[in-house]
Amino acid sequence: MASLWLTRSASRARLRPSLSSSLSIISSSSSSSSSSSPTTITSPNFITRLSHLFPDFENSRHHFNVSKKNLSLLSNFRPGIAWISTSSGVADNSGKGDQNNKNVAGGPSWIDVYLPRGIQPYAKLARLDKPIGTWLLAWPCMWSITLASTPGQLPDFKMAALFGCGALLLRGAGCTVNDLLDRDIDTMVERTKLRPVASGLLTPFQGICFLGFQLLLGLGILLQLNNYSRVLGASSLLLVFSYPLMKRFTFWPQAYLGLTFNWGALLGWSAVKGSLDPAIVFPLYFSGVFWTLVYDTIYAHQVQLYLLKAICTSSFLDSFYWSRILA
Repeated sequence: MASLWLTRSASRARLRPSLSSSLSIISSSSSSSSSSSPTTITSPNFITRLSHLFPDFENSRHHFNVSKKNLSLLSNFRPGIAWISTSSGVADNSGKGDQNNKNVAGGPSWIDVYLPRGIQPYAKLARLDKPIGTWLLAWPCMWSITLASTPGQLPDFKMAALFGCGALLLRGAGCTVNDLLDRDIDTMVERTKLRPVASGLLTPFQGICFLGFQLLLGLGILLQLNNYSRVLGASSLLLVFSYPLMKRFTFWPQAYLGLTFNWGALLGWSAVKGSLDPAIVFPLYFSGVFWTLVYDTIYAHQVQLYLLKAICTSSFLDSFYWSRILA
């Protein structure tokens, strides 16, 4: 028994330095950023106060003193499993801190580089800088369109292009609805408090106007389909608008997300064939639902690791938590 205890103690001693260094990313970046000079985000000159559809940078919650490193860390940090195996030396004081923070937080997105500042909040509200959601929404559509194509022929590329644009617009509309409904909750969460509506860069009215604009463009795409597909496609809006509320009523929002994100498996077939074949589209649809359960559960655990990492920045909590894990 004594030898087993000594072995476990030695294992903890070997593991704790790497874990402590991996869990000190945020604390080290925060301590290094506290010495940096504060900067104040002010309103750009080209945004006129007469327009109600442009973000009010000066009156938003972004208008406060914050270090540049901390702002970059909060706005660009991407949670993931990779931090657990992060090598030591993050809190280096030899001038490499900026480079290390850049590796953790990632550089500015293409929205910050190429788009005018007046429309950047709208692009971020639609998550245009995070295209994986659009791909996850579009893939079931492409699978269905491919299955519905004539044997020996390529799928209808025009139809695939329409569904690709529709996936981009519908995903942006869903993110807009989510941010509008969760704006009060997002302000209390470190990971989401810098979202355009939660931070005050966009007002709820501006968000609703942007939502209407996306739905109007989506309607133009839906009208290109047959009547059966128009009704089927319009019915998906009930899922899109109600999904953000599922987090309040069920412990299985991933299942509801699967029903929503894989609706294209039904719609793609009907857009080509004019009706549904349950023997083909239902297995495809429900297999997509279970596929969504897998990847969204992985994402949820990554967010939990992000929160755990923030909690364990304290040296006491760090040693206490990992001692309980390794016990």
